[in-house]
Amino acid sequence: MPGQQRKPVVIVRPALADANNGNWQTARRWQRMLSGTHSARITREWPGHIADIAAPDPVMLALHARRSAPSIAAWAAARGSHSLAVVLTGTDLYRDIATDAAAQHSLTLASQLVVLQAMGTQSLPAALHAKTRVVFQSTTARQTLAKTPQHLRAVAVGHLREEKDPLTLMAAAQALAASDGIHIDHIGAPLDAALGQAAQATAHACPHYRWLGAQPHEATRRRIQRAHVLVHSSRMEGGAHVIMEAVCSGTPVLASRIDGNVGMLGADYAGYFEPGNAAQLAHLLQQARATQHQADGLLAGLAAQCALRAPLFAPQAEQQALLNLMAALGRQP
Repeated sequence: MPGQQRKPVVIVRPALADANNGNWQTARRWQRMLSGTHSARITREWPGHIADIAAPDPVMLALHARRSAPSIAAWAAARGSHSLAVVLTGTDLYRDIATDAAAQHSLTLASQLVVLQAMGTQSLPAALHAKTRVVFQSTTARQTLAKTPQHLRAVAVGHLREEKDPLTLMAAAQALAASDGIHIDHIGAPLDAALGQAAQATAHACPHYRWLGAQPHEATRRRIQRAHVLVHSSRMEGGAHVIMEAVCSGTPVLASRIDGNVGMLGADYAGYFEPGNAAQLAHLLQQARATQHQADGLLAGLAAQCALRAPLFAPQAEQQALLNLMAALGRQP
């Protein structure tokens, strides 16, 4: 509001700006969404220097329960827990909190917990459900483009690491014949060198599979927009940006049946394959290609289901959920 002083808030994100990963994108987007009411600054750790202790920051939003654990503990010791929200973004929710003491302590210290899709709360202890809320992430809508009828273009987006399970996509590509008319573009940096070598070998053996390496975010969004379908084969997700980017571009999704994907696409979504099941994925791609031109085909049905989910990922919805979180933190003693 005009003349009203913006309230400070610290967003801790344990990722470099050039990492171009989900946590960094979330931190920057939340900084922009809060700019009308809050002065949000992003830091990798708190306190970054001694002056942070004395700075008038009334609220902390900490992304990732394990990676931000030192900042979470330091804030709680200096300021108390009433103004602290911990955002569970993926590997912390589905791996770390089961075994890592620091991640578990982060959950205890927080006055508010945030999960990024509707299934996330189920992975938390029942005692924590009352202080947990869902904040769906958002993206801008893109025009649905006309797609070539000559072939099926599938795109997969995710850095090459174990959690993203790129080997299932590669195995599906190897199960397809070039004559199937299915082309696969795979985008992602080789965070695991062995997976990068596997991608190179798959591209050499399968002319219908291309590994494009890391790509700028805008170029990736354009490829999603032009594709007939996005393939998302992850074994672990907190709430994948690429799924909402596909949904909001009119591009349907084939996804592994894991909580992080089901929490975004819905339990009744018809485009799931079991995690690690390359044969199921290959069959879905073949079915999509075979019914590509049919009004009642697989792609048409998935596109209709995605259109119903798209409002969940609208920027206005995320901004309001974020402002509701800030209000709840402000009300707590």
